[in-house]
Amino acid sequence: MQDITITVIDREGVAHALEAPTDMNLNLMEVFKMYELPVEGTCGGMAMCASCQCYVVSDHKLNEMGYDEEAMLSEAFYVENNSRLGCQIPITPDLNGLEVKLAPES
Repeated sequence: MQDITITVIDREGVAHALEAPTDMNLNLMEVFKMYELPVEGTCGGMAMCASCQCYVVSDHKLNEMGYDEEAMLSEAFYVENNSRLGCQIPITPDLNGLEVKLAPES
């Protein structure tokens, strides 16, 4: 099993170094919830609520944004150029060192 480290800056500006397994088919929102960070994920990871929106701070190449994610972010609050939905980012070994910041709650 290979774990990667992801840094998440919470809404108070505190950085959390999270260990995330790459062999469990998790996404970033599920890792947030595993560590009890304040992310609702009310739609269960279907890109339908934007409650797991985060800003990608590091320079990692992420998977392409799908239509559902683009559509949801077009309606969400506090959207920036580096906004992504955590539920749409699968945890893979090449995300080691990823740094994200949680978006404000809507």
